[in-house]
Amino acid sequence: MENRIGAYRRELGMTQQELAERTGVSRQTIISLENGRYNPSLTLAHKLAVCFGRRIEDIFVFEEDKS
Repeated sequence: MENRIGAYRRELGMTQQELAERTGVSRQTIISLENGRYNPSLTLAHKLAVCFGRRIEDIFVFEEDKS
């Protein structure tokens, strides 16, 4: 799953630490999210959406199974 967390964070002029504090996670979690190494819980995805003023679907790109 791809995401646009880094792009939206930079658009708002926010540091990784600031985003971590606003969403109640560690800076390392934000780094892992931005690098696609961690999929967030629904609760964290919702907190990110609220923080960015976006829908969850705007932040995360879900790829459909093509099998």
